[in-house]
Amino acid sequence: MTISKPAARRTVLREADAEAGRQLNTLTGWRRFIDGPPAPPALSSRSAWQRKPASERDLYDEDRLDHHARMLTIATSFVEKTAICGRRLILLNRHAISARRGLIVSGPAGTGKTIAITQLGRSHELLDRARHPRVTDRIPVVYVTVPPAATARMIATEFARFLGLPVRARSNMTDIIEAVVGVCTDTRTGLVLVDELHNISLTSRHGAEVADTLKYFSERLPATFVYAGIDIAESSLLSGTRGAQIAGRFTLIPSRPYPYNNEWKGLVATMEDALRLHDHRQGTLTDMDRFLHDHTGGMIGSLSHAIRGAAIDAILTGTEKITKKSLQSIPLDHTAHTTASMATKTATSR
Repeated sequence: MTISKPAARRTVLREADAEAGRQLNTLTGWRRFIDGPPAPPALSSRSAWQRKPASERDLYDEDRLDHHARMLTIATSFVEKTAICGRRLILLNRHAISARRGLIVSGPAGTGKTIAITQLGRSHELLDRARHPRVTDRIPVVYVTVPPAATARMIATEFARFLGLPVRARSNMTDIIEAVVGVCTDTRTGLVLVDELHNISLTSRHGAEVADTLKYFSERLPATFVYAGIDIAESSLLSGTRGAQIAGRFTLIPSRPYPYNNEWKGLVATMEDALRLHDHRQGTLTDMDRFLHDHTGGMIGSLSHAIRGAAIDAILTGTEKITKKSLQSIPLDHTAHTTASMATKTATSR
């Protein structure tokens, strides 16, 4: 049966809406992330693509657009370092009664912090599944993000929301915390990932209360806590009495822009291998790896955004290839522009 073009588009939109609702900070979204993305679509020959009926071609193109829209996870040295350090802390904390050690991943935006901690969480959960096959009532990893201008109740609610626990307007903090602690204990949670930690400021009363709430959770839960945020090492979170407590228990792993070296070249090559474009000549991006480094300031997030954005444009416009001009047409974040400009000025002054 041939699907009409409007019906095909409605199906794609419904699936896109459903996908948007599967966020990492919900248990359903996290488990979908653990199960991994679908296999990349097969690339038809250009002639076979052009012979497809319009409805089939639209669906085929939507599959390719969806593929390029996904963030490709690459096993960089930073991801590997975070995974090793996190795994070490989990093992050291296994029999600790109190004062469990944690991990802070800190650095500029776009340097792969979220990728690193979520890959740590994924490896921990997959290992837990392998050790406990056919057991479905375990939640080995909890992933939450700190909301902007967070309060203690808001961060407790984020934990409850991940676990799917109802939070009513009349629920007090004690009720929420006890429910979260009870479920995490019963389901053997061993790793808690807290992202966007820079949204906490210890200079405000609410920020201090959020920090105290996270500390209380870490004392009540037999789990390793991993924090990630922008430039945490330079923030108020590691200063003062509360900050000293955090600094004394947490190992800090800094994230930085990537230098132009063999690892950077490998990143570009891996991303190019993942492209599904009909007229893209393999090696085009690797030949431009120096330009891509200068253009993105060595930011892996900006590199991924530029390549994926140019690939999406190539499908939407029908050019089916990525060029230097198409890469330059993708607006990048301010941090990447600033870093790239500073690198250019430094190189010019030498």
